Parts: sequence; C-alpha cells; structure tokens
Amino acid sequence: MSLNTVRHNYKITKLDREKKHGHKAFLLWFTGLSGSGKSTLANLVEVELHKKGISTFSLDGDNIRQGINKDLSFAPEDRTENIRRIAEIGHLMVDAGVVTMAAFVSPYIKDRENIKTIVGDDNFIEIYINTSLEECERRDVKGLYKKARAGEIKNMTGISAPYEAPLNPDLEIITDNQTIETSVQTILDFIIQKLK
Repeated sequence: MSLNTVRHNYKITKLDREKKHGHKAFLLWFTGLSGSGKSTLANLVEVELHKKGISTFSLDGDNIRQGINKDLSFAPEDRTENIRRIAEIGHLMVDAGVVTMAAFVSPYIKDRENIKTIVGDDNFIEIYINTSLEECERRDVKGLYKKARAGEIKNMTGISAPYEAPLNPDLEIITDNQTIETSVQTILDFIIQKLK
C-alpha cells in the first residue's frame, strides 16, 4: 500500500446496501480446469438468481484478460497478480451488495487463499468444478488443449502447468457424468439459504 494514502470510511456500508437489495452479498468463486464448465455454470446460476430478483454480476477469465488484465501473461507470477486484481474487483462488487460470480481457473491454492484474505472468509464461497482432464480435453471448447499438446501454448494448466485442486471447497461439482441442469440446481440449493 502506498505510504501517501489514507483509507476513506464511507457513510453507506455493505450492510446498508444488502438491506436495500434485500439479500446478502458474497463472491462465488468457480475454479477448475479450462473446459470444466465454470463459465457456463456461473452464467446459468446468475440467470436463475436474476429471475429471483437477486442483484448479480459475473466476472469471467477471458473477459477480464481482454481488459483490466490484458497486460498479464500466463506465467505463474502473472497468474497470481491476475487473481489478486480479480479478488480486489470482487471485493468492491460484494461491498456494493452484489452477489458476484467469478469463473477463473485460478490454479494455485495460495492464490485462492489470498482471495479469502481480500474479500473476507464470510464473503467467499469456493465452488470447485471438478472435471477430469480427459473430459476437458474431449470438450476442448476453445481448442486450447489441442494447441497445448502441439506445443503452441505454454503454461497451459493441466498440461504444462499445474492445477492445485481445492482441499476443502465449500461445494464440489463433478461434471463428468452430471447434467448441467443438475449442477446448476445443486449450486442454487447451496447458496439460496446463504442469501437470507
């Protein structure tokens, strides 16, 4: 933190904003390999919450990397900075009283632990989209695995870079043999109670 800055204390608090929205706010962090279904599930969960009148916003890896994080590579230190910046954005969104979905590979346990430090343990829900590498490669929605196997992509999580699975996620969704609809309902059932 800069030595020449002083934190400003706002008159309106997160609690005030939650009261106005009529629900609690938190960060739903979807982690898993590329192609696991993180973005798909986050988007569908957001649609269902929106239908229920919940104030929501989604942060997605590709979108963030085309904007605020376009200066970062996929090297380990840049991946850490990518997640740190997203956590700070997520923290602002949660303070605004918005249920925020974040869909990011976020391959390192230490980075996901740092998110909790930034947004606060009570504001962080880790959802592990557990899909086998074989299934992610079979889907290969973006063609990334094919490029990684051909040596065209360096630092590809699951191929040439590690993915450290969550040890104690708040929720684990195994998508290999489960429908999207079932996965979405499982997530909704888990978080609806937390909104009250």
